[in-house]
Amino acid sequence: MNTLIVNKNVIPLDKEGYLKNLSDWSPEVAEALAQAAGITLTPAHWEVLNAIQGFYQTYDLSPSQRPFVKHIANTLGAEKGRSIYLMKLFSESPAKMAARIAGLPRPSNCF
Repeated sequence: MNTLIVNKNVIPLDKEGYLKNLSDWSPEVAEALAQAAGITLTPAHWEVLNAIQGFYQTYDLSPSQRPFVKHIANTLGAEKGRSIYLMKLFSESPAKMAARIAGLPRPSNCF
């Protein structure tokens, strides 16, 4: 998938499905990215997406798995800052999937 069409707008994606232009992100784009990954966004997803966007705004990078889990624990509580909880929401690679849906660059330390 090299493009995504949202509200008749063509959104360019890189070869891994991340936005080429971070400014193209919107909640509607997030919904479309999630749907393409087989995920239906719930309030629990949005809570994590907002938290990871906050991480990016603070550090100017997308967190890899360990910093992602730690940040979620620090911002949303220990019960949500567990890999198992995040895997239920975002699949086997939560940091990568959450970053993609949140419109952030691919975490550099995630395989």
